[in-house]
Amino acid sequence: MRKYEYRGVIFDLDGVLTDTAHYHYLAWKNLAESVGANFDESFNEQLKGVDRMGSLNLILAASGKNFSDADKLALADQKNLHYQSLIAQLSPADLLPGAAESLQQIRAAGLKTALASVSKNAQAVIERLGIADQFDVVVDAAKIKNSKPDPEIFLTAAAGLDLTSDECFGIEDSIAGIRAIKSASMFALGIGSPVVLTEADVVIAGLHQFSLQDYLK
Repeated sequence: MRKYEYRGVIFDLDGVLTDTAHYHYLAWKNLAESVGANFDESFNEQLKGVDRMGSLNLILAASGKNFSDADKLALADQKNLHYQSLIAQLSPADLLPGAAESLQQIRAAGLKTALASVSKNAQAVIERLGIADQFDVVVDAAKIKNSKPDPEIFLTAAAGLDLTSDECFGIEDSIAGIRAIKSASMFALGIGSPVVLTEADVVIAGLHQFSLQDYLK
């Protein structure tokens, strides 16, 4: 594998540092049932890397009913309040294996770190996980116009770090996220299965397999 002298690492949140995906699933399922849409694990896969309103629109389309903009905003708030109640008990124990150690490696080496998450609850989540002080920049859905796979969130994170795209690499677990990283002209490290994340430059099972030296000259 070709190695580069990177100066910054940009992390996705859900599925990379922690797994709140199940909480999102429960909250979306509850909302889907309230509007008469069928919702299962397969449908939930379509929402990976998609922002809240984008996910809501997919679910509402499946209901076959029409909703006003005001209805949509109310439903999005309903889902978010349910999700917030589910994640209220998050703690450092909910970090995925290797997450804390990977952040420590990167910070100890003097590299900058950013979080690029489409969740508007990203800041609250990393505070509950006890890792908020490990990030120089946090970019969430409130700070961008275009969701993944658009590269905006990664480009915004790099700019926040005062770095160029080729000075950063991104870490993602979704296809949309990997495409966003590649569209930002960054090296993409996938978390998950190489069979699924075929567009990533390298894929590892989780951050417990991460070694910063693999990505530096």
